[in-house]
Amino acid sequence: MDNQQITVIGAGTMGNGIAHVFLKAGFKVHLVDTNALQINKAIDTIAKNMYRQIAKGVYTPIEKETALKNLTTFSSIAEAVKNAFLVIEAATENADIKLKIFEQIDAHAPAGAILASNTSSISITKIAAVTKRPENVIGMHFMNPVPVMELVEIINGYATDASVTEKIVALTNQLNKVPCVVNDYPGFIANKILMPMINEAIYSLYEGIAGVTSIDSIMKLGMAHPMGPLQLADFIGLDVCLSILQTLQQGFGNNKYAPCPLLVNMVAAGKLGIKSGEGFYVYTAGSKDLVVSKRFAI
Repeated sequence: MDNQQITVIGAGTMGNGIAHVFLKAGFKVHLVDTNALQINKAIDTIAKNMYRQIAKGVYTPIEKETALKNLTTFSSIAEAVKNAFLVIEAATENADIKLKIFEQIDAHAPAGAILASNTSSISITKIAAVTKRPENVIGMHFMNPVPVMELVEIINGYATDASVTEKIVALTNQLNKVPCVVNDYPGFIANKILMPMINEAIYSLYEGIAGVTSIDSIMKLGMAHPMGPLQLADFIGLDVCLSILQTLQQGFGNNKYAPCPLLVNMVAAGKLGIKSGEGFYVYTAGSKDLVVSKRFAI
């Protein structure tokens, strides 16, 4: 592609990870966030993750310095997207917020630009409908942590043009990621399958069938999962899990996706997992020990 500039909107965990992989692939990246502290944190995170890659021998110090020179930060969307060939929205998983962002992107991005969302469950078709270019809107659902995970779930909206999908698949390969194309239904594939499993694990705890350690150990040791479902829920964020389950329940009109009352209560209490310091486990800065929350200790 002649134009090597992309814009990432949102400098949180997913946004800075997406920026990282594009920088590593040689692209110029505009990173947007209205929170200056979040921008500074993102730059620091990207640099630290690149140092880790240097230590592993997959990156050189010169490549790191070159990549960071290709990163420019912005506090507003209009200036950041005006020359981009691709804009990736990586804001919080909230439909209203995403729709407002896409209206702004559509108003300021070049006519031929592709507009992508990193949403993990919100309808691409619904997002595309607030733009004047629904054929150029697509989903690029990266997995966390983005620099490590290979998968990118590519989601076609109802109006997404086949040529746009082809370009995004080729671009994903250029990032040394594995693209998997799916259609636009609630939860797509990744979360349509994953979230009911996590929800069932929470129900098993809620119903007193087994404790946190047993549930996670059974899935790790018996099913070869690298992380148990309760630990994974903490990693994703219990608020995010709740939001996705509610999207599935509403989108399919099926109560089999109804979130466990324990999950609802934990989110209401602010126990969101790693991001809040406590979920099913307790997380202490600087410690890698996995400690079950006292509430669930048996």
